[in-house]
Amino acid sequence: MGFKMGIVGLPNVGKSTLFNALTRTAAAQAANFPFCTIEPNVGDVAVPDARLPKLAKIASSREVIPTRMTFVDIAGLVRGASKGEGLGNQFLANIREVDAIAHVLRCFVDDDVTHVEGRIDPVADAETIETELMIADMESIERRLANLSRKLRGGDKEALEQDRLLRRALEALDAGRPARTITVAEEERKAWRMLQLLTAKPVLFVCNVEESSAATGNALSDRVAEMAAAQGAAHVVISAQIEEEISQLDAEEAAMFLAEMGLEEPGLDRLIRAGYQLLGLQTFFTVGPKEARAWTIPKGTLAPQAAGVIHGDFERGFIRAETVAYDDYITHDGEAGAKEAGKFRVEGKGYEVRDGDVLHFLFNA
Repeated sequence: MGFKMGIVGLPNVGKSTLFNALTRTAAAQAANFPFCTIEPNVGDVAVPDARLPKLAKIASSREVIPTRMTFVDIAGLVRGASKGEGLGNQFLANIREVDAIAHVLRCFVDDDVTHVEGRIDPVADAETIETELMIADMESIERRLANLSRKLRGGDKEALEQDRLLRRALEALDAGRPARTITVAEEERKAWRMLQLLTAKPVLFVCNVEESSAATGNALSDRVAEMAAAQGAAHVVISAQIEEEISQLDAEEAAMFLAEMGLEEPGLDRLIRAGYQLLGLQTFFTVGPKEARAWTIPKGTLAPQAAGVIHGDFERGFIRAETVAYDDYITHDGEAGAKEAGKFRVEGKGYEVRDGDVLHFLFNA
């Protein structure tokens, strides 16, 4: 099960620099001119989790395998993108394919790095891209409503539901509100996701600041924080330049560099965790002498579906799940100790997997 986060923003805000650091490669060309990223670059990134090596140490696992997220570096949007300006709707299509958006905002002043609109205003930048996505959604909705008319006359139930949801989205967009502000009932969520509206995707604002502001942020990132709070959105402060430098160092050198900068951890760790939370994801573990491995599932996933993330046969032939909570596994020095302490549980098909569960699945082949 893959989860994709798209990195978007105006040109020259640090998207590709951030992507380079995330993937520890130079796959995305970082250059001081618009549209240096022509095709969306894709990179799988390990999700940092301090629990995994601790589990591996207790179980003497030969291999440690973290769970992963996919980041997509999408070329810079500009005002008028929904009308084909810049590189136009190609990028809107790339955004449509991701699960969430990391919106990189320029929160640094540097006369040597040009701004496509000639000013440094991260809130205005955010509004520019939001407007383009809203316009694209409105045009898409209007086309789809027109195409539904024949099915509606025939009383098609699926078409009726789509029509109702599309009109709710259009009403919000006409009022200047993105589609993600709409509350959708549980039974409507599948149909809602199928609409693939750009502004329905959750957004994380990423404040790219200068090196000296990496630990505390600055006045520009403070404005973004206020905007995010007003929208009920999340934000992180990060220096893409620092992160790219750290990505080229070994672990010991990176730790020393972070200490010198007054940082407790890489900003990328915060970014990845924030993306994980934004998507409503959690982690369970499988642990043994061969490997300790982390797996990603949405919150609320039941045991059979969690088993299916490992292999489809596990879900189809699910019998039961044997589980120990992470804290109990650590406290009692592994599965055997947890059993002796009465912390080992056997759960059935209705069990909702919890973050940090150490699981073993039994199934019929």
